[in-house]
Amino acid sequence: MTAPRLSRATLDRLPRDIAGLTYDPRAITPGIVHIGPGAFHRAHMARYVHALMNRGQAMDWGIVGVGLMPGDARVCEALGPQDGLYTLIERDDDRASAQVVGSITDILGPGAVDRVLDRIQAPGVRIVSLTVSETGYCLDAETRRLDFSHPAIVADLATPRAPTSPIGILVEACRRRRDAGRPAFTALSCDNLPGNGRLLRNAVLALAGRIDAGLAEWIGTHARFPGTMVDRITPVTRPADVAAFEAAYGIADRWPIFCEPFTQWVIEDDFADGRPDWEAVGVQFTADVEPFEQMKLRLLNASHLALASVGWLAGHRMVAEAMRDPRLERYIRALMRRETAPTLPAALPVDLQAYQDRLVKRFSNRTLEDTLERINTDASLNLLLDPIRDRLEQGRPFNRLAIAVAAWIRRLATIGDGALVLRHPLADDLRARARSRAPDPGPVLAMTDIFGSLSGNPVFVAAVRRWSSALDRACPGIQGSRSA
Repeated sequence: MTAPRLSRATLDRLPRDIAGLTYDPRAITPGIVHIGPGAFHRAHMARYVHALMNRGQAMDWGIVGVGLMPGDARVCEALGPQDGLYTLIERDDDRASAQVVGSITDILGPGAVDRVLDRIQAPGVRIVSLTVSETGYCLDAETRRLDFSHPAIVADLATPRAPTSPIGILVEACRRRRDAGRPAFTALSCDNLPGNGRLLRNAVLALAGRIDAGLAEWIGTHARFPGTMVDRITPVTRPADVAAFEAAYGIADRWPIFCEPFTQWVIEDDFADGRPDWEAVGVQFTADVEPFEQMKLRLLNASHLALASVGWLAGHRMVAEAMRDPRLERYIRALMRRETAPTLPAALPVDLQAYQDRLVKRFSNRTLEDTLERINTDASLNLLLDPIRDRLEQGRPFNRLAIAVAAWIRRLATIGDGALVLRHPLADDLRARARSRAPDPGPVLAMTDIFGSLSGNPVFVAAVRRWSSALDRACPGIQGSRSA
């Protein structure tokens, strides 16, 4: 018997162990356009909006999802026939719960930029949010400002009214708002970047300034770019997960989302034209996000990438498997305690030791079946490089961070042909350089567009070279290529 497909028409046929909606999704009107409606967005922001709707609130804050990358077409193919509905499964080693999320009203796929701009101009839309990873901001690796030589930015400058980059879309959307005499919107970054709101604002103003100085002034005066800290471990959903979900629950969902129960969102309370009452469902608003953001980036994200890179070379495949390796647990605990935690603000209102202990437990969650390859593929190397820069400036050692950088490069040199390696515009060059003189990481370290001034820092280069040789001796099996 074929299981019914999740959609508005089948909401009344949900099994008892999946929580349905307490609101009518047909009554939702859009208030948010979100660029990058991947798994994390659907486990995080969309879930928070849904939680408010379940309380009888925020029905005018529905989300229009926008996919700009070719791979985002899969989101449209999965959620379009499901009326934007999907199932969110929160689980750890102790419990699991499933709920249908209905806060996404529509999904627009690649090639629909004109429709995207039209949707941003809709009367009720007051927030344009983004989860596009660091590469989507088109930044220079060293200055962290807009890279005007980036191909997408070059194209947007040539045809500013037909943009392709997220930054170009925001600029053109603001121009249309200004010219129509409409209020500016809030551009809300939900990416793991230090100072994400500031970086986004600077990039948008820089591009707008090249196009129309008056527009840049209007954006700077009226639009808002609050900083945020987002946190929820959300693995990629695999075809086996889709099949297992259908077998377990008796309903077909082409893209269910699996995540941990833990979730956190800290936002600078600075919005141009209102916002949902997110604090009612656990969001923390603050005047200064940076301390929370630094804590998460330096402790969770840097440790996640270090575990993924070193764990992959050690022969592990899953995050929980690697974290349960006593050698790697000692390594990650020491990395946090001795190298990354000391770079954080002294007055951070958090028990840092308890936070680190909780991270080890979260990374050890076997039910998520999160792969090291996902972290290695998606996470920005700057998660490791930024604390290294701080340690160098302080004249302090960074051996464990250097181990992680060396492992990151060694993986590029050893992974098998055709395997998923890295989502990065320079991925092909990185891989070719990593292989050219392996195990010597020198050709990769020379890439200033990746490492900036660290490429010429003899202390940094020597440390990564030393640990690359040590990894080569400690993991002799990595000389031969292997797939993910």
